[in-house]
Amino acid sequence: MGTAVFKNVGRDGIPGFALLCISSLTVLIIILIIAFTAFNGMGILEETGLTDFLFGTDWSPSSGEYGALPMITGTILVTLGAMVFAFPLGLGAAVYISEIASPGMRGILKPLCEIFSGIPSVVYGFFGLVVLVPLLSDLLPEQIMFGSSWLAGSILLGIMALPTVISVSEDAIHSVPGSYREASLALGATRWETISRIVVPAAVSGISSALILGIGRAIGETMAVMMVTGNATIIPDPLWNVFSLISTMTGILALEMPEVVVGSMHYSALFMLGLVLMVMVLMVNMASRSIVNRTRRKFGYGDEKDGLWKRMTGGADIMPANMRVFIERNRGTLLESGLYILTFVGLWMFSSLLFGDVEGLILAALGVALVHSIRRLTGSVDSTCRQRMAETALKGIMVLVMGILVVILGYILIRGLPALDWEFLTAAPTDGGKTGGIMPAIVGTLELLAGTAAIALPLGLLTGIYLAEYAKDTHVTRIIREAIDILNGTPSIVFGLFGLSFLVMFMGFGYSMIAGWFALAFMILPVVIRTTEEAIRTVPNELREASRALGATKWQTIVKVVVPAAMGGITTGSILSLGRAAGETAPIMFTAVVAFQPHLAGSVFEPVMALPYHLYYLAAEVPGATDMQFGCAAVLLIIVLLMFGAASLIRNHYNRKVKW
Repeated sequence: MGTAVFKNVGRDGIPGFALLCISSLTVLIIILIIAFTAFNGMGILEETGLTDFLFGTDWSPSSGEYGALPMITGTILVTLGAMVFAFPLGLGAAVYISEIASPGMRGILKPLCEIFSGIPSVVYGFFGLVVLVPLLSDLLPEQIMFGSSWLAGSILLGIMALPTVISVSEDAIHSVPGSYREASLALGATRWETISRIVVPAAVSGISSALILGIGRAIGETMAVMMVTGNATIIPDPLWNVFSLISTMTGILALEMPEVVVGSMHYSALFMLGLVLMVMVLMVNMASRSIVNRTRRKFGYGDEKDGLWKRMTGGADIMPANMRVFIERNRGTLLESGLYILTFVGLWMFSSLLFGDVEGLILAALGVALVHSIRRLTGSVDSTCRQRMAETALKGIMVLVMGILVVILGYILIRGLPALDWEFLTAAPTDGGKTGGIMPAIVGTLELLAGTAAIALPLGLLTGIYLAEYAKDTHVTRIIREAIDILNGTPSIVFGLFGLSFLVMFMGFGYSMIAGWFALAFMILPVVIRTTEEAIRTVPNELREASRALGATKWQTIVKVVVPAAMGGITTGSILSLGRAAGETAPIMFTAVVAFQPHLAGSVFEPVMALPYHLYYLAAEVPGATDMQFGCAAVLLIIVLLMFGAASLIRNHYNRKVKW
């Protein structure tokens, strides 16, 4: 019997050790990304120094000037503008979905909002280039003289950040215990008073996390912002001039890296710019995780470990006690004053750009007076009327959000579907892409997806199994989880930089399909891991216990019972991650794709065409190819939406099938 027990332990221990080794690959990947990015970027610091690089205002590689401040400033400004657009709309839509809409309507609206995240960024950029930029130029011909602008970039990024803000905010609001609502209603409050004074304040940490995650999403965006901001390495004058051309770190990386001389100071400066971008996004994601953990602890089911700040300060409060008491007593007045100040400053900055400083001050004062009057008016009506007004406003926000989705999808498909015929889908491009078809780009996209799936799905599945079934709370496990979080927050263009330096050059793959496979696989790996782990954790322990009681080993239980039971969530997560890979441009533009190639790749060591990059090439470099542009955008959009639709059907099928 002792021998049998020893054998059983060995049979359980060997798979666990093997899975640990596989899971540790995530740590190796993030170490390699940081190491290769930093190593290639150190040359510029030896030449200019860190201070001159970060705070220099001139970026002119031809003259040997490498000041990154214009791109850093542009990234921050365009992100702030995006959040001004996305956060109010996203929060309003989230409140409507969670608190106003019926359960059936909620089941429809939330998946529809998530379609936003399935639209490839290059399609957003194309829409911005052909619709948003001309529209703003027509509306503001004297202010937006060059078409592209900071305003266009912020609006487009705001639309792209909406699904993140809506989804995370809705989850936070929906997770507020029902007892909070019941107690408020029992005391005579209306539903709107309950929402505005109880539910939303209780979910403020999660809502803050939604804002920060939206910021992280906007900072790391590449193709869309590059196509509509003008990419001028200047700081707006004045700083709030939303009509100015602007550049971002991701845009400059995407524009200049393909033309740079390897090993030059320019090359080193671009890698250092990528490292700065990675640090910025990492700081944003760390702030988000801290807020999420605080929210979970608030509701009693989070990690009770001390946070970083508490470990550093011993729990000391940086705010004096009397100040904290003052803020608590006067919170309403302070919030109202802050609202008026922000309204005044925002209106003055914008109107001064249109009419001048004096006129801007007058209009800002009138705007504050109008806001005050509206608040007084709404305060004077009865609570039932206020509730109807609030519900009408939230419904209007929801209609606006859905309208944006319909306009983007409808415009691309209506203009693109007529261009789709047999020749377009099966012929190779001719005349530099102006005529012919897009068959090599379609096949290349599918080949990239197949190779990405072959690498990422097994690694992600096995790592997810390890974290859900074998991992203990040890230093090793915490390091692995930290590496997965960092990998998940890494901007897509950084994977392109890493692919160029490590896969293309160091490993000797060259610009090739296989280099693109690994770059995309590393990018989607954390998503596959997380969805797999979450799906496995939803399987009831009773199934595991029953299997073990029948004599199965832990590994046999996992393979034959747990994984099949969790297959719905695993499959859904895998399809969604591959759908993201299908629409990505930045990771493959430095590793795998070429703009024009009228034939298929002969081996995995040759470059390919791909729909996302081909669409960018047609939009930016091939004027007059309107039908080709819209046809390519429609095909890419259809492929991605079909993948998201398949994931939704699979999820619904398994949700109906599962009985626990």
